Amino acid sequence: MKKSERNIVIPVKDGRRRVVITGVQPEIDCGCFAIKRTVGEKVIVEADIFTDGHDALSCILLYRREEEAQWTEVPMKFLANDRWQGSFVVTAMGRYYYTLRAWIDRFQSWRRDLTKKVGAGQEVKVDLTVGAEIVENAGEKASGEDASRLKEWAQALRSPQELSKSIRLVLDEETAAMIARYPESQSATTYEKELVVVVERTRARFSSWYEIFPRSCAPMPGQHGTFRDCETRLPYVSAMGFDVLYLPPIHPIGRIHRKGKNNIPAGKEDEVGSPWAIGSEEGGHKAIHPQLGTLEDFRRLLTKAKEHGIEIAMDIAFQCAPDHPYTKEHPEWFRWRPDGTVQYAENPPKKYEDIIPFDFQTARWRELWEELRSVIFYWIDQGIRIFRVDNPHTKPFQFWEWLIHEIQKDHPEVIFLSEAFTRPKVMYHLAKSGFTQSYTYFAWRNTKWEITQYLMELNQTEVKEYFRPNLWPNTPDILTEYLQMGGRPAFMTRLTLAATLGASYGIYGPAFELCENHPREFGSEEYLDSEKYEIKHWDIQRTESLKDFIARINRIRRENPALQSDWNLSFHPIDNDQLICYSKQTEDLSDLILVVVNLDPHHVHAGWVELPLSALELDPRQPYQMHDLLSGARYLWTGSRNYVEVDPRIAPAHIFRLRRRIRTERDFDYFM
Repeated sequence: MKKSERNIVIPVKDGRRRVVITGVQPEIDCGCFAIKRTVGEKVIVEADIFTDGHDALSCILLYRREEEAQWTEVPMKFLANDRWQGSFVVTAMGRYYYTLRAWIDRFQSWRRDLTKKVGAGQEVKVDLTVGAEIVENAGEKASGEDASRLKEWAQALRSPQELSKSIRLVLDEETAAMIARYPESQSATTYEKELVVVVERTRARFSSWYEIFPRSCAPMPGQHGTFRDCETRLPYVSAMGFDVLYLPPIHPIGRIHRKGKNNIPAGKEDEVGSPWAIGSEEGGHKAIHPQLGTLEDFRRLLTKAKEHGIEIAMDIAFQCAPDHPYTKEHPEWFRWRPDGTVQYAENPPKKYEDIIPFDFQTARWRELWEELRSVIFYWIDQGIRIFRVDNPHTKPFQFWEWLIHEIQKDHPEVIFLSEAFTRPKVMYHLAKSGFTQSYTYFAWRNTKWEITQYLMELNQTEVKEYFRPNLWPNTPDILTEYLQMGGRPAFMTRLTLAATLGASYGIYGPAFELCENHPREFGSEEYLDSEKYEIKHWDIQRTESLKDFIARINRIRRENPALQSDWNLSFHPIDNDQLICYSKQTEDLSDLILVVVNLDPHHVHAGWVELPLSALELDPRQPYQMHDLLSGARYLWTGSRNYVEVDPRIAPAHIFRLRRRIRTERDFDYFM
């Protein structure tokens, strides 16, 4: 048999489907992971959609909630260069799916070409007959008044006596809109993937966290604090404007290899140890440290916190002290060394003898996963809906993807914060795996260039679709050099940056508001006499406390919707490298906040700010008012270039709200 006589293999895919859909955004890792939104936010989808030849296209965006069978259709609009865009708003927590569909639009192709022929004075009688067939086909799918009108229009197109009427009919937008409701989409191309949106509550996007050790809340020095003592701190935390109170682990602390003051390997008998060394004969991850109180006391704390507008966040540290009940009940969940001892945690040269990690490669990994899931469900049953997860990067990604999905199937309101200071790609993969919010490198970004580049990466690239930053200037583990060397102005600067650059931020207190800045040793980021290893007594009424400044910052955040989102951040030129300028605004520009921060905590700095007047819809010929929400001062600015000066001894920043000039009917000007 000659080569030319061989049978031709026709592809199984329908060859009449001529439309190509590619370059879909957002789509994370070829659709392997979900994007994130909160209730009320918009999902904007773009794609390259094209076909061979010159036919016109129709494109729709399809979306549905996970529990719905029917898709909702949204027309997509053509942007440029074969790029199309559509959007929808998510209105409930849970999972949404979205995909795209496109087809050759015979009516739009015919209408476009007929218009050109008429404009060129060409004969169009046959073309009108072709159009009549298209309209008739649409009419066969229609019913009621639509069917009657389409039949009437088809007859008009076939009538040579009504040529001018037929042409007017072709150009009529009402005709096009009606026919679009009955498309010839039998050969439509549907995108091969159904992409996922995880929709969470507003606090997943906008929150203010405050970390406190309950054992350090006792009224007298030397006493071990309780949940009841912690209750007395709630008005203080609420007055500063925080809505999430995060507690380090509240479980029994192991006695074997318990760490002493300043992380001394062998603590004294009366040492309280690290809360992250979880488990003793009193219980493990489902138990409460006896000196803190009872389970009923803990539930009462949750209730009292809610009365103050505060939600309790609980620490989840999936690791054990050597005397945790799991080590006896399930030795197969841990790694044992040749000498018969269990492998403790270490990050050479650091050693954590008071902690032993789970062995996630155990042959009994399924039982381990299920037990850890039961820990989360147990605390959900007690009323917890926010979990800060310690060191998630030391556990398998697949575990977190499974666990978070399992929890949020039944409780979509549950929030997980990833505490992972590790390599960037690992941090991002944890976010893709399902974590609601993530710690960041913000604490170590100090210069204008570092801050600008990092925040642009988080908010102006694909990263924004799955990674929600939570900015912390300090933690019990992190006392940066900037805070150590900059004094009180440095703390104010970092607070202002965290609270205005990010929609979610947190501080470890009272160390932060009391400007605690003494390291254990030179070059270390560990606190001297760290609260991780001992009970502290904080004088929260000290006159130099930043509590009033913090309260003012949090009030500004609550009162200005522009500061409650991450994606609306824009940086603006200012001719001084020690000053950084950025803005946030609502979509309708009804709320616009401009922030200028002095990054040098020791000296006064000044510069000229340049604003994009057209983007802000400001008339270059008209003045506008800049109201400093920190000091209350008001300044009248004109044009795109204006002068600012910041003295860190007074306040490290200006937080301006732009107020536009309004002219009344009585020719009276005011700003709003």
